[in-house]
Amino acid sequence: MKPYSILLATLQLSLLSSAAQESPAPGVSTSQQQPSQSSAVSAQAAPLRDGAHDFDFLIGNWKAHVRRLPDRLVGSTTWVEYYGISNHKKILDSNANFEEFEVDNPEKHLHIKAQTLRLYNPDSHQWSIYPLDLDKGALNLPPVVGQFAGNRGEFYDQEPYKGRSILVRYVWLNISPKSARMEQSFSPDGAKTWETNWICELAR
Repeated sequence: MKPYSILLATLQLSLLSSAAQESPAPGVSTSQQQPSQSSAVSAQAAPLRDGAHDFDFLIGNWKAHVRRLPDRLVGSTTWVEYYGISNHKKILDSNANFEEFEVDNPEKHLHIKAQTLRLYNPDSHQWSIYPLDLDKGALNLPPVVGQFAGNRGEFYDQEPYKGRSILVRYVWLNISPKSARMEQSFSPDGAKTWETNWICELAR
């Protein structure tokens, strides 16, 4: 074989080898290939959203209208309505806030008084919500934990209820300068289904 023939054959083998390395395997699209190292690094370096001011909309005084489902996880559809106030203020110079809540149903002689502490963790970028029972001097544990995505906040915990473990979910939605809505739901089946048992609509 002549020298230039040997050189040509070597070049062809080199080109075939490069093409095999760069082409995806049969039946695998380029979108299924592993991302480049630089893409992976960029994705990992994306900063977490700072939600420290997510509850700023809530600061101030509100009128509260509550619909409550007293008999829970038994298929009840009998709701009780309450009216009152929900007042929120920041704690010192921080993003933590404290709620004083009081509503009544004069017809049924029902009264609900509650307090809530909300704390923001800058490391996890999540809020922890603690209902307080000042009459008993107790901080209800565990807290309901979560964050906002856009104009909707979702917060979860797991706790015992009537001898079984359930999931609890708080949802904040319909947020505007003059209104907001908070819903509490229970799930007895690991979040497959949810029953809403508390709806609080705020207005000012």
